Amino acid sequence: MAGKPNAAIRYTAMRLGIFVACFFVVFALVRLQWVPAGLGDANLAWVVLLALVLSAPLSFVLLRKQREEMSQQIEGRVAGAKERLAANRSQEDAADDAARAGS
Repeated sequence: MAGKPNAAIRYTAMRLGIFVACFFVVFALVRLQWVPAGLGDANLAWVVLLALVLSAPLSFVLLRKQREEMSQQIEGRVAGAKERLAANRSQEDAADDAARAGS
């Protein structure tokens, strides 16, 4: 796994990249006055909100493959943790049974 980057980090970086791209596009559209600016001092909040609204569906559609890879990687880690937990429980039960039989 050392050669392959973490799927969650890659997905998060790509999602952040889509948001940043949307932010700059919306910022440019507001500066060109093609999109209305926010009220008063809320211009930056308006740009961020519009960028979030635009980037969410884009990320959902464009990053489907990365999201599935991340899900599979997390699923594998959870399965491994469950196996280790079950192995620890069986060892603990065996030790407890041996202690009770020795008493």
